[in-house]
Amino acid sequence: MDLPSISDFAAHGVDPGHYARLGDAWSLAVADVVGSTKLAAAGRDRDVNFVAGGAVAVLSQAVRRPGDTVACQFGGDGAIAAVPPERTGETRAALGALAHWAKAEYGIDLRVGLVPVAALRAAGLDVYAALQDFGNDNAFGLFLGDGVTAADAWVKADEKWHVPAREGPLPGLEGLSCRWRPVPPSRGTILCAIIDPVAGGAAGLRTLSRVMGEIEKVVPVGDAAPLGDGGRLEPKGVPGWHSLWLEAKAQPRGRRLLRVLTAIAGSSLISIAHLLGGRLGAIDVANYRRGMAERSDYRKAAGGPRLVLDLSPAEADAIEALLAREEAAGAIRFGTARADSTTITCLVGDFMADRHVHFVDGAGLGFWRASEVLKAKTRKSAA
Repeated sequence: MDLPSISDFAAHGVDPGHYARLGDAWSLAVADVVGSTKLAAAGRDRDVNFVAGGAVAVLSQAVRRPGDTVACQFGGDGAIAAVPPERTGETRAALGALAHWAKAEYGIDLRVGLVPVAALRAAGLDVYAALQDFGNDNAFGLFLGDGVTAADAWVKADEKWHVPAREGPLPGLEGLSCRWRPVPPSRGTILCAIIDPVAGGAAGLRTLSRVMGEIEKVVPVGDAAPLGDGGRLEPKGVPGWHSLWLEAKAQPRGRRLLRVLTAIAGSSLISIAHLLGGRLGAIDVANYRRGMAERSDYRKAAGGPRLVLDLSPAEADAIEALLAREEAAGAIRFGTARADSTTITCLVGDFMADRHVHFVDGAGLGFWRASEVLKAKTRKSAA
């Protein structure tokens, strides 16, 4: 089954007519950092983002069929991927290796699991998937349906769905990095928002479409990209020691020094090119920064919309008030969190071939903080 592509998120991002309903033989792979509260309190938010980015990098390789573009998504402190039936074994092995790597190298517990779509459908839940496709194998996965949030909840609640940690190869990590400085907002604040419908099925999806339309009236989401057009991105020069440490730990021990030296050389060349006006030989920094902004995952869907927006305080207030009204009416549940900057984790397949995508989050694990607000509301409603 080929997944459809979505180029206009505002128009089609929550429209199931632009998604494919996953068949029963498919699965959802889930990875989730355990103990994000303690890690955030210890100032390890960038470590959490890096491990979550690593899950996307490795799962993207594990689920890939020849000639395919894969549906895999970054969630700030985790990841989710659509798994074709013929890639189930490879994905299970990759999940186990990811859990082992996160604990062995970073001391981070990564809960991983695999949930068959057939099991979700037996519970009356559906999963729809699509690609936010920028061409040249640059894409993010988009997911709709109550089965998406259920799969995440099942993996958290029941060991039946868990995949045990087991050491193994991790192809894909070689492209992962986090060398760019956090980007301050141009309009005033960064708002992270997670929105889920109360109703399941088609009724819930219609609600999401209406709510996103109302958000677009406050501010066109495409105009609130936290990286703007890329012009405000500042090359870092020599990466900070913590960035180098994170990257080195993603490589086998015998390759770590080479990775550090490569990271320093690559960042230095980009910085020099930037200082020289944007170009140095075949390196075009302006084009790369534009690509970073375009291919950042600041708007996506994982059951419902997940947004990282650069807003004025008045716009952020208006969106939160809108969501509060919809929640009071029983249409949605939501969580929001504000941040003073946007953090970036990069996945670069081939810099010179212009194959790279970028994962954004509000500083201090904005997505996780928003999810905690949503979880508290969900627990309260269930009590």
